[in-house]
Amino acid sequence: MSRLTIHTLDSAPEAAKERLETAKKNNGFLPNLIGVLANAPTALETYQVVGGINAKTGLTPEEREVVQITAATLNGCGFCVAGHTALSRKKLGMPEEVIQALRKTEALNDAKLNALAQFTIAVMENKGDVSDETLQAFFEAGYTEANALEAVLGVSLATLCNYANNLARTPINPELQPHA
Repeated sequence: MSRLTIHTLDSAPEAAKERLETAKKNNGFLPNLIGVLANAPTALETYQVVGGINAKTGLTPEEREVVQITAATLNGCGFCVAGHTALSRKKLGMPEEVIQALRKTEALNDAKLNALAQFTIAVMENKGDVSDETLQAFFEAGYTEANALEAVLGVSLATLCNYANNLARTPINPELQPHA
């Protein structure tokens, strides 16, 4: 049971209703995270706007999901692990072995994606102050300075939704349960 209200289209503050309608249309259901964030319409707006910005980075959709699943796993956010697993499976067709390794923070067989996952872990564990060696390994895997900052952007987006879900103890929607 959520510790914060999970708003519906009917109960949401007026300032959040249009965003909830869009989320429901885009997902086919209203994710409980969106209902929780509707308690603070500016938090919901931030999540959606930053999510749109994150989608425009130089990282591929698969790379963005590496950051999101890694961050959600490290932050203990079962809701986001399930949601990003569903997206990775259904929309991106990511290999199941990659998804499972990310969910366990295990090494990936793909060296470049593994470097990104390890970099994400280092960013989170060191609050961005990664070692010179970690940053160099990231660059040697083929990533750029822009990508390093884009990974930080992805971590910041994940932090907002992971922490909101952890605060609320947001239950995982039935639509996402198979991916939990």
